Amino acid sequence: MDELLLGQMPAAAARELSGRAGFDVNFLGPAVPVPALPGAETVLLPYTHFSVLMRPDKRLAAVTALGIDGAKLMDLDRSGIQWRLDPRLGEDQQTGERVYARNDIDRGHLVRRASAVWGDTRAEAAQANEDTFHYTNAAPQAAKFNQGLELWLGMESYLLDNAADHGRRLVVFTGPIFSDVDPVYRGVDIPLQFFKVAAFLHDGELAATGYIVDQTPQLGDLPDVPRPGLTGDAPPLGPFRTFQVPIRDIASLTGLDLDQLVAVDRMPIAATLPTARPTTAWRQLHSREDLDLDFDLEDH
Repeated sequence: MDELLLGQMPAAAARELSGRAGFDVNFLGPAVPVPALPGAETVLLPYTHFSVLMRPDKRLAAVTALGIDGAKLMDLDRSGIQWRLDPRLGEDQQTGERVYARNDIDRGHLVRRASAVWGDTRAEAAQANEDTFHYTNAAPQAAKFNQGLELWLGMESYLLDNAADHGRRLVVFTGPIFSDVDPVYRGVDIPLQFFKVAAFLHDGELAATGYIVDQTPQLGDLPDVPRPGLTGDAPPLGPFRTFQVPIRDIASLTGLDLDQLVAVDRMPIAATLPTARPTTAWRQLHSREDLDLDFDLEDH
């Protein structure tokens, strides 16, 4: 189905989506709202178990917010599900198939499909499965990058199994980090970096950790994409490098209001060096066991 046909979805589809509950700010017990982006026009789009805060000027999400109930996860496949535009937003305010056609750029899920597929019924999980295939939940990612993110994608499962209590619930905020050196391709900025912030309860108290992954090396290998620029502050980067970072760095790089989660960041260096310059406290992760937390995962 081409982009033009996708853009002509009937009004009934918009009415159906209008009934979606979206991300539950009370999912963990204490309220954890979708981070705001002061100073930028945004549109909040609710889906099943998650919401997307869109930046129409970028045609991409500023942040996605997902609640994961680990006790209700289901294993559903993706066969037969096609990517689609969200009829609640103008076609010129979101990406479509034109950005991803005939190239080595993938539609990278921001809300991880497998993490959203849960519910009290199979129908609820199936609806969440389909909802993750809206272009509003996609970001342009080099195919080699998107297909090699085992550590990045596995972080949610690892934290869910080892760090989250309160019925194995986890809240995950994910999004691109826009910068002045992002290459522009077919009218869309391709973010060089992406972030993830996980919030959970530890011993009954709100806790959070932050991560950044970079696709600069992979984009440089695509012949039809402008070669990405490099920032002087960034650490040396290689394929699929994932970093645990202070959440305050994510807030600084994105402009998102993450004050609530900065205050409960469980990365020890975030507390010991509260004014460190962004990137100086980043910790490279070679495996999930490299996480630096101020509590022992093995106890949870």
